[in-house]
Amino acid sequence: MALMPRKSPLAVAAVGAALALPAAASADIIEVGKLDPPATPSCPSKPCLAVSRTTGYQAKVGATRGLMTIPKNGRIVAWTISLGKPGKKQVAFFDEKLGGESQAQITILNPRRKLRSRAVAQGELQKLTPFFGSTVQFALDKSIVVKKGWVVALTVPTWAPALAVGLGADTSWRASRGKGTCEDTSTQTTQTQPNQLAQYYCLYRTARLAYSATLVTDPVPAPTTPDTTGNGTR
Repeated sequence: MALMPRKSPLAVAAVGAALALPAAASADIIEVGKLDPPATPSCPSKPCLAVSRTTGYQAKVGATRGLMTIPKNGRIVAWTISLGKPGKKQVAFFDEKLGGESQAQITILNPRRKLRSRAVAQGELQKLTPFFGSTVQFALDKSIVVKKGWVVALTVPTWAPALAVGLGADTSWRASRGKGTCEDTSTQTTQTQPNQLAQYYCLYRTARLAYSATLVTDPVPAPTTPDTTGNGTR
C-alpha cells in the first residue's frame, strides 16, 4: 500500500505565511502626453521654429484628444522634453529677439469655462541649451499633487526648440494668448503667477509640442478577499 507524502513543517509554514500577507495597494506610473511616433522638433531645419514666450498644451494629435489631461489623481514627479539642435546663428537670433537663453518649465492648469485655465502649480525653471539635440528628463525637486481632469502645460518664458511642424491638420496645440493676439509670438504671455487665470484662445494647427510628464497615481487599495482557511480573526 502506497503512503501519501507528508508535507514538511517548512512548506506548511510557507503556505500559512502567504495566506497571511496583506494585499498590496497598487499605483500606476503614467507618462502623460506620450504618443507614438514621438514628436520631432523642427530645428535646425529652415525655418527653425520654436515655442516662444507662452504657456501651451497639446489639444489634439490625430484622433487623440486631451493628450495632456491628467487621467487619475496622483503626483507629477518629472517631465521630459525633446529638443531640436538649432545652429549658432539661430540660437543668437532667438536669444536676442525672445528675451535670452532657452528655458522652460511645466505648469499645471485647472481648466475653466470659455477656454480659460487657472495655474495651479509649477515645476522649477530649467535651462535647455546644454541639452539641445536630445531628449531630456527633469526630476522635480518637489513632486506636484494633481487631480484627474487637470492639464499639464509647457511654460516657455523665452524660447524652446521643442516644436514639431508640418503635421496633419488634425494635430493642434493651444497657447495662453487671447483673441486677436495669435500672430504675436514675442509678447510675454506665460502663466507664471499662482492662481493666474489665462485664456487659451489661440489654436495652432499642424504642430505638436514635444514634451510629456511622469505621473505616479495615488495607490488604490486592493479588494479584500474572504477568509477561506476556517480560522477566525480577532
